[in-house]
Amino acid sequence: MAKSPAHKFGQSIGGLLEAAVERILIPISNENNLFLDKKGKRPARKGKKVAWKDMFGNIHDLDFVLEKDGTSDRIGTPIAFIESAWRRYTKHSRNKAQEIQGAILPLIDTHKLSCPFVGVVIGGVFTGGAIAQLKSIGFSVLYFPYNSIIKSFETVKIDATFDEDTPDSAFSKKIKAYSKLNGQQKEKIIKKLLELNNDSVNAFLQDLKDAVQRQVKEIFILPLHGNQTKLDNVQDAIEYITQYRNLKKSITFVKYEILLKFNNNDRIEASFQNKETAISFLKQFDTMNFQLVNKK
Repeated sequence: MAKSPAHKFGQSIGGLLEAAVERILIPISNENNLFLDKKGKRPARKGKKVAWKDMFGNIHDLDFVLEKDGTSDRIGTPIAFIESAWRRYTKHSRNKAQEIQGAILPLIDTHKLSCPFVGVVIGGVFTGGAIAQLKSIGFSVLYFPYNSIIKSFETVKIDATFDEDTPDSAFSKKIKAYSKLNGQQKEKIIKKLLELNNDSVNAFLQDLKDAVQRQVKEIFILPLHGNQTKLDNVQDAIEYITQYRNLKKSITFVKYEILLKFNNNDRIEASFQNKETAISFLKQFDTMNFQLVNKK
């Protein structure tokens, strides 16, 4: 089925937004020796989509992923998941926020031992509630307001304004004008968009830098020993704890509880039942150039 002119023009704006996101991510990727995966062919995966599988086997399509030790031929450790979205009307913004949340959260849970950064770049018209919803669950949000997008298109003499009453003939003119733009002109739009939102862009990039360059501040390790005791009710549990005494004799080892705290306030909690897996877990942070910060 053919796409409506309105939908087609909206896709053009969304594609330009993705190009702007890629533009600001490339320096971060290069500076920190990370692989930036984006839509397109990559030998390490099938198809052109950036797709990651969660612990339940569900596939989630994404826009950008920054990977440690990733190459075009090898999937690395996810350091950042970043989605982008364009919406013209507030009635669609809440649903899009929930859609992004549904795609990212299972992946965050799946890769919790690397505690990846989660970012969302949205453009157009989004309600304060939709943005607050994303921020409340730990997403860093970069928002390009509708008016700034319109002003960016004005630099190449394209009127990108439209609403629900805009006729198809008007959209066709906008699409035709956009299709005639060369690479340099599209770069001009992106440059203007980033300039108009400079403070927001810098704040988002700082959050991303803090995450990919984070350092371990403290490590807490709790070796647990003892035997599990099953009790039938709360009163028996209270009495058991009240009468419990630390045993000096050797008792059965249970597991290592490890808590890592980072200088950007990230934290990772993990449990391991043997030394080898615990050590292997800790070593990954050494290879990722995370170093202990000297306490002041």
